[in-house]
Amino acid sequence: MDSFTHINEQGRARMVDVSGKEVTRRTAIARSRIRMRPETLNMIWEGTVGKGDVLAVAQVAGIMAAKKTADFIPMCHPIPLKSVDIRFHEEEDSLLVVEAEAKTDNVTGVEMEALTAVSMASLTVYDMCKSVDKGIIIEETCLLSKTGGKSGDYHREEK
Repeated sequence: MDSFTHINEQGRARMVDVSGKEVTRRTAIARSRIRMRPETLNMIWEGTVGKGDVLAVAQVAGIMAAKKTADFIPMCHPIPLKSVDIRFHEEEDSLLVVEAEAKTDNVTGVEMEALTAVSMASLTVYDMCKSVDKGIIIEETCLLSKTGGKSGDYHREEK
């Protein structure tokens, strides 16, 4: 069992000991793509969805989720976040893109916080828009980049 970082000598789950790691500035950017009818995306941008300002609510939901990541992911360390920013843009007339950037000065990274933020923001978009478009698809959620830590930097290669 020595090769599994989250398994103890009895073969049971454990939270990894990070007490000996060096504190460094760590950042992560994650993205989620949400496909919907063009009319639905127009309603979001125009602020005419019946439940209110979809992007404002999704932005707050994403930030709140990032702060609670360790409550959702069993072996994730709770970390003090220095910053979480949620951004939205359109890639085509039916594709809303959500990006989250998380930052900390800590001994462990913020990839899970950024991924949790875009996931919850995307689910909130669905919840706010399901009355006008039940066919919304949350297509892709991925890590775009991360900096800091022992494993170094990572930047996704886009096709």
